[in-house]
Amino acid sequence: MRIVITGATGNVGTALLAALEPGHDVVGLARRLPDTTAEPYRRAGWRAVDVGERGADRELTELFAGADAVVHLAWAISPVRGDPPMWRTNDHGTRHVLAAAAAAGVPHLVVASSVAAYGPAPRWEKVAEDRPCTGIPGSAYSRGKAGLETLLDRFEERHPDVRVARLRPCAILHRRAAGEFARWLLGPVLPATAIGGRLPVPLWTGLRAQIVHTADVAEAIRLVLDRGFTGPVNLAAPEVLDADALAAILGGVRVPVPKPVVRAASRAAWFTGALPMHPGWLELADRAALADTTLAETALGWQPRYDAASALAELVDGLRSGAGAASTPLAPPRRDGVVSRLRSLTRVGPSHQSQA
Repeated sequence: MRIVITGATGNVGTALLAALEPGHDVVGLARRLPDTTAEPYRRAGWRAVDVGERGADRELTELFAGADAVVHLAWAISPVRGDPPMWRTNDHGTRHVLAAAAAAGVPHLVVASSVAAYGPAPRWEKVAEDRPCTGIPGSAYSRGKAGLETLLDRFEERHPDVRVARLRPCAILHRRAAGEFARWLLGPVLPATAIGGRLPVPLWTGLRAQIVHTADVAEAIRLVLDRGFTGPVNLAAPEVLDADALAAILGGVRVPVPKPVVRAASRAAWFTGALPMHPGWLELADRAALADTTLAETALGWQPRYDAASALAELVDGLRSGAGAASTPLAPPRRDGVVSRLRSLTRVGPSHQSQA
């Protein structure tokens, strides 16, 4: 097949390049190109494209021409202040991709959504794909993915001839994503090497999390492409981790702290620039629905190779060891010294765009 992948240098895009069998004609699109001599980026042809830029739909139409499938992974999750506005990349970018897919006559469109698109559900109940995608109030990421689902609904109404698959994974982790997660979540106060070092981990009672390994998500996309699958499908490892399990894997000791206290501390750290993690992520972590993966197992034959604890443990190891890949999104976490971190604290103000 000829497969065009937007956001091909990110966490999932990099794993998908490694998962696709030889013989496919793969074109990778990214705003910032990777080292195309390094694995797995050497397996694709590359074009630098900012999907959210005005007029990008015309360029994308040319690139999509003749494609058997387009995999849309481009999504700004927690961009720094100097990056393009998050809404431009996610909303406008998706509109450009959909318009180009229709104009180019792409027969199969595979889009990365998220379980974050679902509205709040009973805390320990796993939901199927028919759960309404109304999003979680207070989370920009959740609202963005809910908006994506609405765009796909409208697209399918207007273009019933295009087969559309919607992947709805939970948190996607693996070792080589360490640099990306360090830049999203950590900062001068908490260097990546501190993770796993028996630090106190303030987590509230009732917190629960699902995780899926990046390689398992890539395998699901490969199956979707091979089988021409359409419709939504949840992706998650079967285990649900509670607050104690999360703290243990992070290598620390859980300190029970009420959620409002954690949120207030997070808000102060974000406003001062001490940490880049916005409290909107805590709201999503607390209220995100748990995913039932029966459909993925029965319709795709998908079976995750990694459990949730292993995927999180890989990320922790990657943070401590400085793992990464030869692309800008997955560049290894920085190893700033104490002086550099203290100097960063003098630049008061949020380092990243708001996730409210």
